[in-house]
Amino acid sequence: MLDLNDIAIFVRVARLGSFSRAARSLGMPVSTVSRRVGDLEETLGVTLLQRTTRKLSLTGQGRAYLEACDEPLERLQDAERTLTQTQRDPEGLLRVSVPAVLGQGEFFDFVSAFMRAYPRIQIELSVTNAFVDLVAENVDVGLRFGELKDSSLVAQRIGDSVRYVVATRAYVEAHGVPATPEGLSLHACVLLNARNNETDWQLVKGRRSVKVHVSGALSGSDFNSVSAFVYRGHGVGFLPSGYCDARLESGELVRLLPEWSSPVIPVHAVYPTRRFMPSRLRVFLDALKAWQSPYWHPITL
Repeated sequence: MLDLNDIAIFVRVARLGSFSRAARSLGMPVSTVSRRVGDLEETLGVTLLQRTTRKLSLTGQGRAYLEACDEPLERLQDAERTLTQTQRDPEGLLRVSVPAVLGQGEFFDFVSAFMRAYPRIQIELSVTNAFVDLVAENVDVGLRFGELKDSSLVAQRIGDSVRYVVATRAYVEAHGVPATPEGLSLHACVLLNARNNETDWQLVKGRRSVKVHVSGALSGSDFNSVSAFVYRGHGVGFLPSGYCDARLESGELVRLLPEWSSPVIPVHAVYPTRRFMPSRLRVFLDALKAWQSPYWHPITL
C-alpha cells in the first residue's frame, strides 16, 4: 500500500532536484530520503528518478507521476492550513499573474503593503500580456481585464475599468479637438496592438455606441508604451482611466469628447477551482477588493 509520506518526499526531491537539498528541507538524513524514494519506486514497480554520480533527473514515468501527485498533495496541505488558519498567520508561496497595465508603481505599492501585512507569505509575480494557463503553469491567481471566456476557472469580479480619449494640451492647441467621435479619423492617434497602424475604437455615450476607424504613426503592444507617446504629444490616445486621471487633474492632458468613453471593462480575479482555498489566497483576494485601485472603479450595485 502506498505511503503518502513517501510520495511527499519524492515530490520534494523532484522539485528541488537533489536528495541532499530535499533532506535538509525535511530535516531528515539523506540516506532516509533516498531509501523512502526507493521504497516508493519498488511499490510502484517503476523507476521515477534517474540517478548518476553528477545528476538527478526525472524519468518519463517520474515526470507523469509528479504531475499527478503534485495537486492532490497541495490540496491536503491546503486542507491542513484551512483547519489551522485560526491558529496561524497565512503563509506560503502565492503565484500571481497580472497584465502589463499593472506593471507600474501603484500596483507594486499594493503588493509591498500586502507583504508587510502578511510577512509569512511569499509572492512570485509575473507581469505579462501573454495568455497564461493558470492550471498548467501552476499559478494561484490572475487578474484579467475584459469579458472572460468560458473556462473551469473561478472568477471574482473586483471592479470595472473604462478608457478615455485624451491628448496633451499642446497637441490640442496645435490640432484642435474633434466635435464628434467620427472626427477622430482626422487626427493622429497612438494605437494599441494595431495592424498596419490602424484600428477601430468602440465608444459609448449612454445607450449610443459607435465604432470609429482611427490611424496613426505610432502603435504599442501595451498601455505603458502607448501612454508614453501620448504624454509626449504624438497624438490622441484611448487610455484606461488609471493612466490619465492624475494628468487630467493637473491639466497636462485634456479629455476629448468628454461624454464618450469605452464600454465598461470588467476586472476579474481568476483562480483554479479548488475544494479548499488557501488562507494566503483568501487574504490576497480580500486585500484586492478593499484596495482603492487607480486601475479600476469599485463595482456599483
